[in-house]
Amino acid sequence: MKPVINLLFYSNFWIAACATAMILQTQLLITDEVTFTPLVGLVFCSTLFLYAIHRIVGLFKVEPFTKTGRYQVISTFKNHIIFYAVLAAISGLFFFWQIPFPVKMALIIPGILSMAYVLPFLSGKRRLRDLNFIKIFLVAIVWAWVSVLLPYLEMGEPLDSSLVFMVLERAFFIFAITLPFDIRDLKVDAHNNVQTIPARIGARQSKYLAAGLMAISMFFVLLNTYTHFYSLWTAFGLLISTFITVFVINYSDRTEEDYFFTGLVDGMMLVQFGVVYGVSFL
Repeated sequence: MKPVINLLFYSNFWIAACATAMILQTQLLITDEVTFTPLVGLVFCSTLFLYAIHRIVGLFKVEPFTKTGRYQVISTFKNHIIFYAVLAAISGLFFFWQIPFPVKMALIIPGILSMAYVLPFLSGKRRLRDLNFIKIFLVAIVWAWVSVLLPYLEMGEPLDSSLVFMVLERAFFIFAITLPFDIRDLKVDAHNNVQTIPARIGARQSKYLAAGLMAISMFFVLLNTYTHFYSLWTAFGLLISTFITVFVINYSDRTEEDYFFTGLVDGMMLVQFGVVYGVSFL
């Protein structure tokens, strides 16, 4: 069972599925249905590709840790990860040519930021994620941009207040579930001399901050509910997922087991989509 879980998590299929769920959730919130469009395929493949590069490049940044935990698994299956990255890149190009031109243009900024996040192009072989405090903001911005704005553009929806509220809702949600990873990576970030929010304010205060961010995310849910863009059932579903997410985040400083972070914390994206999809039948 463990080899299967390792394959799912560390080959990056899990996080790619989470990214796909966020795209489908946006579709569902806009049109009350989900459709496997070229953008869905592109986001799945791009996530698989980018996270593969991120893991391979990251191995050179964590040499003292490569004999333990997830780094040992990643190091062992490095060639497999590279193979999946190549397949994802080829498949991603296929989907890229099928998406509308406005979506292609809107991909330029998150694409550049994503590559700069994983590739060591700065002095001292640093990446954007190696700069103090910046990585968590980049993650929130790029994920919100890709998972909300791009589906809007693909479906030809008007860029109105509902889009702004949903982008902010998604950005604060992603920010909140990314904080536990900075708690997990305190030792690694200290080794690389990277300052993060948990390193500055501590793990416990970071959990409180994450809970506050989830509350802000719900505030934007309420705004979209007030304008009747979301139904009451949708708002209820998002509220349920918020409580589940806060409960999970509360344990982020009590364990160093990576399955908790890579599986459960990232999995909150799948949980949120599942709950929202479930209430759509009510």
